[in-house]
Amino acid sequence: MIATNSAIEKLIDNEKDKDLKIAGKKVLAAERLSADDGLALFEKGGLPFLGSLANFVRERLHGNKTYFNRNFHIEPTNVCVFACQFCSYSRLYSHRDEGWELSLDQMLNIVKSYDGKPVTEVHIVGGVHPKMNLEFFIELLQKIKAHRPEMHIKGFTAVELEYMFRKAKLSVEEGLRRMHEAGLDSLPGGGAEIFHPEVRQLISADKVDADGWLHIHEAAHREGMHTNATMLYGHIEKYHHRIDHMERLRSLQDRTGGFNTFIPLKFRNKQNDMSHVPESSVIGDMKMYAVARLFMDNFPHLKAYWPMLGRQSAQLTLSFGVNDLDGTIDDSTKIYSMAGSEEQHPSLSTAQLVNLIKQVGREPVERDTVYNELRNYKDIEMNDATPDAALN
Repeated sequence: MIATNSAIEKLIDNEKDKDLKIAGKKVLAAERLSADDGLALFEKGGLPFLGSLANFVRERLHGNKTYFNRNFHIEPTNVCVFACQFCSYSRLYSHRDEGWELSLDQMLNIVKSYDGKPVTEVHIVGGVHPKMNLEFFIELLQKIKAHRPEMHIKGFTAVELEYMFRKAKLSVEEGLRRMHEAGLDSLPGGGAEIFHPEVRQLISADKVDADGWLHIHEAAHREGMHTNATMLYGHIEKYHHRIDHMERLRSLQDRTGGFNTFIPLKFRNKQNDMSHVPESSVIGDMKMYAVARLFMDNFPHLKAYWPMLGRQSAQLTLSFGVNDLDGTIDDSTKIYSMAGSEEQHPSLSTAQLVNLIKQVGREPVERDTVYNELRNYKDIEMNDATPDAALN
């Protein structure tokens, strides 16, 4: 499956479009693509060309390895003070009786339900609830670390953090320092949506803007925490908005090196104020992942969230630049299902996820949150019914 230089050279030589040929030669030489190159790939690139180049870069970086981790989610609340047009998940604070709010004890009990299980990460993200303030979440972090010190806590989008710090009258730097000391290990990439103001003003005008999001992630990197980055694609944005978004992330990564992975998130149009906007096709999805792999040259990893795409499409992304399928997501995560994702109850056992990767000829490697390799499953035989306990 490993792509060869000669095969890619032939592909580029046979390409008739001048702009695509230029971009292809840069990829082959491991040179950075310009914004114009990225736009040309989106506008002119066919799937065979883009997929071949993206797979070449993926295998140059990672070979056949495809990463995953064993994780679970806690969603403290879906009550939110913000009203994003694309959101199917949240309930406005004025209608909080329609949503849920978990207490500290309820969230700690979720953590305790995984005692004795080989999960390595808890992912905490939810709505922005005015009563769930900085002190509330600092106490949660401290309790989780007291109960299970080795558990990596990845939590809170820049949107949640900006609101918490603003209400607490703290700088971003001071707020992050306090949360880091309490046990927060890294940040997820949510809340980025689309940075360009032309789009952001239409879909999420009232929450932290692009500069604020980037500042929080840069401050987290300076604090010694790794973070992820996302982009919500396939709605009202244009290709140049995507390139602008990725270029801003690439620039920050040049300065700090603190991003682990880039995660394009597919817009889903169920139960939200953008239900009239058609969703991206599978072809559009694969083009997005391929261009991301080619353009985001300083991001070591490209992740596809299998719950949002569905299992078959997630498998397909592994030929279009993706080298990470996130985790077992060992729960019934509501963020995905409420938006109309393919997976209404997104949970896979380790064996199921390993076999999902093996079915398309890739090498499953369990990682921790910051991509230390924990176990290679290449030569471990199992069926989908193999319990996790048998793999410890």
